[in-house]
Parts: sequence; C-alpha cells; structure tokens
Amino acid sequence: MSLTIADTSVHAVRPLHAVTMFGPDFPFAYDDWLLHPAGLGTLPTSRHGTEVAVVGAGIAGVVAAYELMRLGLRPVVYEAGEIGGRMRSITFDGHPGSVAEMGAMRFPRSATTLFHYIDTVGLRTEPFPNPLAPHTPSTVVDLKGVSHWARVPSDLPASYQQVGDAWDKALREGAEVVAMNDAIRRRDVATIKSIWNRLVREFDDQSFYGFLASASAFSSFHDREIFGQVGFGTGGWDTDFPNSMLEILRVVYTGADSDQQRIIGGCQQLPLRLWDHEPDRIDGWAPGTSLASLHSGGPRPAVRRLRRTGQGITVEDADNNIRTYPAVVFTPQLWTLLSKIDTDESLLSKPHWTAVERTHYMGSSKLFVIVDRPFWLDLDPATGRHVMSMTLTDRMPRGVYLFDDGPDRPAVMCLSYTWNDDSLKFAALSADERLKVVLSSLREIYPGVDIRSHVIGSPITITWETEPDFLGAFKANLPGQYRYQRRLFTHFVQDDFARAERGLFLAGDDVSWTGGFAEGAVTTALNAVWGVLAQLGGASPADNPGPGDVFDRIAPVRLPES
Repeated sequence: MSLTIADTSVHAVRPLHAVTMFGPDFPFAYDDWLLHPAGLGTLPTSRHGTEVAVVGAGIAGVVAAYELMRLGLRPVVYEAGEIGGRMRSITFDGHPGSVAEMGAMRFPRSATTLFHYIDTVGLRTEPFPNPLAPHTPSTVVDLKGVSHWARVPSDLPASYQQVGDAWDKALREGAEVVAMNDAIRRRDVATIKSIWNRLVREFDDQSFYGFLASASAFSSFHDREIFGQVGFGTGGWDTDFPNSMLEILRVVYTGADSDQQRIIGGCQQLPLRLWDHEPDRIDGWAPGTSLASLHSGGPRPAVRRLRRTGQGITVEDADNNIRTYPAVVFTPQLWTLLSKIDTDESLLSKPHWTAVERTHYMGSSKLFVIVDRPFWLDLDPATGRHVMSMTLTDRMPRGVYLFDDGPDRPAVMCLSYTWNDDSLKFAALSADERLKVVLSSLREIYPGVDIRSHVIGSPITITWETEPDFLGAFKANLPGQYRYQRRLFTHFVQDDFARAERGLFLAGDDVSWTGGFAEGAVTTALNAVWGVLAQLGGASPADNPGPGDVFDRIAPVRLPES
C-alpha cells in the first residue's frame, strides 16, 4: 500500500521508491522532464540555427550544448583545456585499458539525471570499491598506529560501531532524516519543503563539526575524532568539518554518498560520447547532427573576455576571435570570472558578484600508479586475509582505492586521495616525491608488502587547487553562505533582472546545491537551457513544465538579509 499526500500542483506524490537526488532545496524532477515525450520545449522556427555560446566543455557545458542543439539552436562551445573538465580520465603509457580518474570517479545511483545521459550513450558501470561496501573485498582502517581489518562494519571494534550508531542517532534526532528520506522517495514536495525550509533557518550558521559537537550522541571528542577519520559512506569526513551542515545534509538526504558506481573505461567517456552522439529527436537540424559535426576541429579555445555590446554578449577567445551572441551559458568554476576572464561587471549584479567572490573551494590531490596485477588479492598464509585492502588512515595517504580488471591483467591503485590541508601537504612535491612519501606511510601499515616491486609505470598525480583553469576541486559552502548559494542557483530565472544583466546563464556544480556531484552540474545545465529557451522566445510544453515554469512554487527558501 502506498502513502499519498495532496498533489502540490507541481507533480503528484509518488508511491515509495528509491531515494534520488530530488531536492531538497529545489525539488524539481529533472529526470522526468528529460523523459517526457513532449520534450523540453520548442522555439520559434525563426530562431532555429541561432548561435548560443557555451563556455566550458565539462559535463555541464556538454549537456547544455547537447540540449540546446536538440532544441534547434547552434551551440558554440569554448574550452580552455579538453572536453571533460573534472571528468578527466588519464590512461597509463603503454596500457590504454588502464585508467586513472583524476577528478570525478564515483557516481551515486541516486543521480538519476546523470544516469539518463550515461544510459543515452551506452556506458556501463560497476560498483565503486568504497570502504566496507558490499563489493569491496576488504577494508583496513588504520588510526593512531593501530590497524583493523574488516569485510563488513560489524568486523570493526565496538567503538567504531558505536560511532556509526551515534551518527545515525544524531541525524534522526537533529535532522529528521527518516521523514526527509521518506518524502524524497515519494517526491512529496510539500513535506520536503516544510522540513527543509525550517532546517535551512536552523543550520545556516552551523558547521558540520558544530552539529556533531552539539549532538548528545557525540559528546565525546574521541568519537568525533574517529568519525572524522572513518566517516560514513566514502570514508573520513574531517576535512568537511568546517563546511556548512546544510552541505552534509543534502548528501545524506539524497543518497549521494551511498551505492556509488564507477564508469567502466573512465568517466571522461561520458562527455566525449555525448559530444559525438547523434540524438534521435532533434529540431531544426538534419538527422545525424551532433556537437562534433557542428564543431569541425573541436571546441573553440579559451574565453578571455566577456562584454555586453548592443543586444548581445560579445565573447573574445584566446585566438582573438570576437563573436556576439544573444545568450551565453557559463559553466567553469566561478573564480575564473575574477582571475582568468576579463568580464564586464554589468553582466552580473553586485549581489551576484559578491556570491562569486565568496565562493569557497575544496582542495584535493590524488596519486595513481599502475601495477602488474592485483597483487593485493593474494592471501597472507599467516592470516588467510588479503595482503592489502582498501585503506582509510590518518597517515599521509588518507585513502587508498584498488581497481582491477581480472587476476592476470594490469591493475590501478589510487595510492592517495586527500583533501584541503592534507592535499596541500602534497602540492609542492613532484610525482616521484609523492610516491616516495606515500609508500613510506603504507609500509608502516603493510610491512610485508613491497608495493613498489609491482609498479610498472610512472605515477600520475594531480592537485586541483593548483590547476590554473580550476583553482580547486569543487565548491563547498561555509556556514552562513546559503544566501550566496541561493543567488547563484536562482540566476537562471532572469525576469526581474536589469537588461544589462540578462543573457549570461551560470551553470555547473559551483552553481548547484551539491558541489562535487556531477548530478548538480547536469541539473544546473538544464536550468540554463530553460533560461536560454525562455530568453529566445521559446517555451516548455504545458504538460511538461520546465524548472523556471514552476520556480515560484518550489523556489529555495529566501532568508532575510537585513
């Protein structure tokens, strides 16, 4: 028997089903919007072929360009680097089948809008080997010089299980997690908004650590310390402790940190395949049209200047080519508007510029090596256990992830995955120096394992905060930054903007409520598509309204500013 609540006039409440990344700030069913047979919208035929600039060819830019093309427009994509952005998959020299995922690498099943595109281009996924996940052979938690081996959480000492129980209790008592999960399962907009709008007011100024420290279940510093190192889902969360508690609740409520998948062959295939994909349904273009066919030679180079001229926005690229467009979708990280692109200040309002300036990024470093085979699955004759496991530690590596494609094939090790301060410890080190430091730490955890003897190629590494076109791994709001995030997310609805501020549409995970998750990048790209559609005189079908059409009914709660 299914539970029902009155229709919210946006869409009817559904029977119970899986948790998805539906809300909570803006509970709009992007997955349903995409699948509706009436399509996203239509434009006047006189607008078919109109050029619209899309800055950035990460997943947000490629999705925006793809859907604008399907509407009959001609997207002109600019990219400073390569198609994919932080969906960057690097193959090891001489081993084209072995991939290091430098940015995005795990995607929750709850990301149903993202998986629409994964399915569209025919990619396959498999479970990601997160700590203690069902498909992870084993996990080692190494804290304060003591290691614990586990297949399932119950294998860990009672103190660890108590910390897990404390987290569940804190969420139940302080954040209405059961009621919110149930409402998201049923896409019960009224209940989601009722709970979330209250919690936004309660937790806007609260940090993740402050929430834990004020919860009766976490009265012990010892428990908070263990939780910071081991965390929930993907591992330790102490590097998120300074962030707004709202950021954490969005992840928990929407299942974003559980049941995660990896894309077989590398996640960069998604934007690359979408670039080449020829949609079955397309307005204004001949069958067989793709983004690739509209961009002979690939995307245009990096944007260097954005100006308002006449009735459009003028874009100047790195090759000094200048073109004017009626609309521009901007998807890179927003700090590039401050440091890399000469932008006419009138294109954004002063409050929006303040929100851009206050953007806070998480730093992150990774180190990968390729090895001759998945030797970690060898059994230790003394213990009968695998000689090495997925590892969480308070030592320099922090997180070690293991990937294999069979017992007799080369395998990939992510020897270190770090964030923020831990990432900065690596920033000034070369790849070889990083490898030396990490192997030294791992030798303390696995004294009988000679990892280096299995390495068959040069290490691959990255620090996202030193990447000039990114300046960080992804956005994460600090306490008190909800108002800034609301300004950025709602920017696609421009009816009340001054004319000089219209036509530039911000998208990407900087703009979304879930920084660091590709789902947020994709859904904000779809917001921008709706914005361009409306700006150019088009509209979504009455029976398939877009995010801007229902905005007033489900808009993120507005907090007072004075």
